[in-house]
Amino acid sequence: MTGLTSAAGLFATACSPSPNRQEAADTSKADVTLRIAPVLADIAKDHTISTIGYNGSVPGPLIRLKEGVPVTVDLFNDTDTPELVHWHGQNVPVEVDGAAEEKSLGVPAHGHIRYRLTPQPAGARFVHTHVMPMSDLSRGTYTGQFGFVYIEPKNEPGRYDQEVFLATKEWEPFYTTEEEEEEYDTGGEKEPPPPKDTTPNGWEIGYQRFTINGKSLGYGEPVRVQQGQRVLFHFLNGSATENIKLAFSGHRMQVVALDGNPVPHPQLVDVLELGTAERADVVVEMNNPGVWVLGTPRDDDRKNGLGIVIEYANRTGAPRWIAPPPRQVWDYTLFGDSRATPTPDETIALVFGKMNGGTGGFNRWTVNGKQFDEKDTPRMLQKGRRYRLVFHNRTDDDHPVHLHRNSFELTNVHGKPTAGILKDVVLVKGYRRIEVDVTPTMEGLTLFHCHQQLHMDYGFKLLFNVA
Repeated sequence: MTGLTSAAGLFATACSPSPNRQEAADTSKADVTLRIAPVLADIAKDHTISTIGYNGSVPGPLIRLKEGVPVTVDLFNDTDTPELVHWHGQNVPVEVDGAAEEKSLGVPAHGHIRYRLTPQPAGARFVHTHVMPMSDLSRGTYTGQFGFVYIEPKNEPGRYDQEVFLATKEWEPFYTTEEEEEEYDTGGEKEPPPPKDTTPNGWEIGYQRFTINGKSLGYGEPVRVQQGQRVLFHFLNGSATENIKLAFSGHRMQVVALDGNPVPHPQLVDVLELGTAERADVVVEMNNPGVWVLGTPRDDDRKNGLGIVIEYANRTGAPRWIAPPPRQVWDYTLFGDSRATPTPDETIALVFGKMNGGTGGFNRWTVNGKQFDEKDTPRMLQKGRRYRLVFHNRTDDDHPVHLHRNSFELTNVHGKPTAGILKDVVLVKGYRRIEVDVTPTMEGLTLFHCHQQLHMDYGFKLLFNVA
């Protein structure tokens, strides 16, 4: 049975909070252990944050697995509230996916569960909480519960001399009425907006501090490199709500994979754009010695920490920031094929809508005119059938949408056909349309949602059921 040994093995070591209960099953050491517990993290000089994290650090320690080799996972919850651990980007059985909507296993407060899963597919994945915090900015993805999972392929492609994992994160969230100016309009097909909603916009989220790998720019150790190296950087946008840009002063980055999946045509770019939960793997030729800043082109966010120092051997001095040239816009189709994709067996339209929350309220989000309701019957999908999902964004917000337990192929981005780009999150910009094809392989409930936490909490979810 792929991923799970048996139902009995799955529940054998699920423990109650009682310290007196005897465990009646396997007590051997697990291959992977995640302990969910309070963490005090020094993110800047004289600045410590209190959050919840994995294994005492923020982000959690890198988890390296081998594609197709089953592992035993222990989850311990040392907090006072139940938790969910989601294996983002992996094709795993619904029981261990870590989503309440799918009726996955949760970890009770002060409890423990053990299960087995088979890591797949290869590449840069990650793990994070899937709790719906609603208005509580101290829970869910606002916390430090996230970390890289790297599933080593059976045959490692590419050539590099050093491998670096970098995860971005924002801290100290607060409610604001200020709407962030969108910077992600890349041209192409764009539809006129619907009639204007005269109700004021509801709450948005702002942040006071920013980090890469849990440290603000200028604090902590730099990434040390040597001239002539090829360095493979794995990037993860670990934000609860923010889409970001990243540039490497004095260097260009060759994108070789998106969301852990190799792209058909690697391309050099000056700026990466990553929606919430997106990943990118890039190779950089270290051919410009010095001490440099890798960070966001947004000056305020960079000053508040969103950057990291890259230091060449035998080079000293203050880190230099050089704003990237406006040479090229970010476009998924840069990395894709021009070939035609197979005709889908069925097309499903998913229209994104918004109801402004008004002053002091929360915006509400809809898919095909409805907010998520757990009482609704999930949309049935047939295993092995090719579906074309049409993401039609009828709002002015950008939505990084995610489909659980599957990867999908981009087939049309803003009116431009493409093929061969496999992802599990795609950023659908305001009043835009993106089409993707998915062929479900894992049976059971499958959650589709916007990965922007506030959108997900307030209605932007939909369930499929694969049979």
